[in-house]
Amino acid sequence: MDVDELTTRAEREADEADVRIGRRVRALRLEKNLSLADLAAKAGISIGALSQIERGMSSLRVRVIWPLAAALDVEPSALITDGNEPVSDLYCVRANSRRPLPVHSEGITKDLLSPPGASLTGMVVTVEPGGGTDAYAHSGHEFGIVTSGEAELVVDSTRYLLKTGDSFAFKSTLLHSFRNPGTERCTILWVNTTKPSEARDGD
Repeated sequence: MDVDELTTRAEREADEADVRIGRRVRALRLEKNLSLADLAAKAGISIGALSQIERGMSSLRVRVIWPLAAALDVEPSALITDGNEPVSDLYCVRANSRRPLPVHSEGITKDLLSPPGASLTGMVVTVEPGGGTDAYAHSGHEFGIVTSGEAELVVDSTRYLLKTGDSFAFKSTLLHSFRNPGTERCTILWVNTTKPSEARDGD
């Protein structure tokens, strides 16, 4: 490999690194629910400069790393860590990086499957035997499938006993609740068009 080829390869790898870092910065910004203007102001850089960083059109320079990391409330390494397992990504959520969602109902846990900025909210809902929610409603639509165990779902006063493999869909504005009537843990893959912060958690 001659010098020109080595130079071209190095430039290509640098460009790819800028794109990965830019996507990571944007993903972290979206996780914090910050606009471009918000983050730029907190980090003390221009909106244009931040936009170029997020699009991979500009390298993340050393003097920008520290204030940007501080504004995002992360370690600087979270912005520049390289490897096959990114700290945060716009399009993927690693199995070991799922974020738990706050739930006040007894015997229920929810892990967020959707990456930051996604239009749909995907969750793994785990319901322990006897666990369940009171009836609640909110904006949006939802879909789910029971992946293990069984669940009792009540939608608009109609009761459904769902077993493994059964699925459902309904408008979230309808009063609904769910519980685990069985003796084994129940897991449900649940998709909602409403952001987690906009919907009640079933307490």
